[in-house]
Amino acid sequence: MQIRIRQALVKSILVIVTGLSLSACETVQTTQAGVVGVDRKQMMAVSSQQIDQASDQAYEKLIAQERSKGALNSNQAQVSRVRAIASRLIAQTGAFRPEARSWQWEVNVITSPEVNAWCMPGGKIAVYTGLIEKLGATDDELAAVIGHEIAHALREHARERASEQAVAGAGISILAAVAGLGDVGQKGMEYAYMGLLGLPNSRRHETEADRIGVELAARAGYDPRAAITLWQKMGQVAGGEPIKFLSTHPSREDRMADLTVYAQRVMPLYEQNRRK
Repeated sequence: MQIRIRQALVKSILVIVTGLSLSACETVQTTQAGVVGVDRKQMMAVSSQQIDQASDQAYEKLIAQERSKGALNSNQAQVSRVRAIASRLIAQTGAFRPEARSWQWEVNVITSPEVNAWCMPGGKIAVYTGLIEKLGATDDELAAVIGHEIAHALREHARERASEQAVAGAGISILAAVAGLGDVGQKGMEYAYMGLLGLPNSRRHETEADRIGVELAARAGYDPRAAITLWQKMGQVAGGEPIKFLSTHPSREDRMADLTVYAQRVMPLYEQNRRK
């Protein structure tokens, strides 16, 4: 009986979300497919202007905070290294999105033990010193992680997730009100949505960013196979990982298997562009 109720509930969510998507979303092709063949069309209900404005505000606030702590670009050797790698990757973004070359790119290094890096919509990049130092990252490995983050921006994954959540949130609220489920029932539906729809989409975004990232690296003359060693190091630092079903990332084994296939696919680009 519980299974039937859950199936009916998810079906109702899907009906509402689909209906709202058709009326509120536009279908876009954010990037060209590239050699790796990322050609999925995306449904957007939030404008790029809204995302860019929110991202700019968040970026300015974060950078101001790090600057006030003396944590922004404090190691000039690391800054020069990261910016040189990022510059070569940015020069290759036109293979996926020609107008990205004219974005207002910025690259910063933040002093923090956190193993992290990100690229906000519009091209604002940050690499944390914890990623460089704890992983002992090579230039090829840094190119892999920076290329991955750039890929998220090129594909407008943040905008897609915001669109998905806006549409789903509206659908869930409507259904909960109609069904008289109250706050507890609505919260349960939100969890059901995230488990059955939300998180798998995030894993899809990660896979797309992995594939585009290795191609950007190869085009820039960095060994795409370094993405595999990067995630091996990540696994060693992280230790155990969350249950795959509830994770927003692919499992380490799935990720490395996929990267092995796609790194090999772009090896001719690397051989063509590598520095002798």
